[in-house]
Amino acid sequence: MQLQDNVAIVTGASSGIGKEIAHAFAREGAKVAIADINMQGANDVVSEIEAAGGAAMAVEMNVMDEAVVNAGVDAVAERFGRIDTMVSNAGIQIVHPIEDFPYEQFKKVVDIHLGGAFLLTKACVKHMYPRKSGSLIYMGSVHSHEASALKTAYVSAKHGILGLSRVMAKEGAKHGVRSNVICPGFVKTPLVEKQIPEQAESLGISEQEVVEKIMLGETVDTEFTTVQDIADVAVFLAAFKTNALTGQSIVASHGWYMG
Repeated sequence: MQLQDNVAIVTGASSGIGKEIAHAFAREGAKVAIADINMQGANDVVSEIEAAGGAAMAVEMNVMDEAVVNAGVDAVAERFGRIDTMVSNAGIQIVHPIEDFPYEQFKKVVDIHLGGAFLLTKACVKHMYPRKSGSLIYMGSVHSHEASALKTAYVSAKHGILGLSRVMAKEGAKHGVRSNVICPGFVKTPLVEKQIPEQAESLGISEQEVVEKIMLGETVDTEFTTVQDIADVAVFLAAFKTNALTGQSIVASHGWYMG
């Protein structure tokens, strides 16, 4: 197993990409903390992992609250003994043209994606640095590199995550801590499915056109990226042994972005 006895914390892990990463980590031998505001969903994922023979715990976590993030990370370290891998995955999506974008909603998107990543990193490295090892994994997006209409908040946040990860690659190096970003293309999660009718209404086109032209039009094969694709990349990054791979963004997007 690639992650035998690794201790990982994954935010936003009650569903979608985070849930699949948690399951993939557990299958590879990791002890996994399912951190989410949805405790019913988090407990369900824990039950699934334990039923398959893995080890997991649920942690209630609002990633915008520093005290809550600190307490949650400390609880994981107390239960499992350390923190080896952090996956900052919690996120939401709100889309508007900028002239109609309420500033409170803009700040909420940025605070959850970027602020949450900052707070989770700050809490995790205090456990990683003394051990001289660790892997920081951030959930970016193709939107960490490319822009799309209606997504000023999301694109700004995802660009910011790229910068945060690169800073942490430099700061973490002397402590043996790696830092990388996974940048998925469109993955058909509930978050993306919710965007399809919203963008159709905002752009005045059909939902089919949103999928084929807006979401997948720049891919090489008009295929959605899968949650398993992203989980496989996360396992690879968590298991990588040296600082040879740090400060990087790995783009899994069916060729939408090639960098």
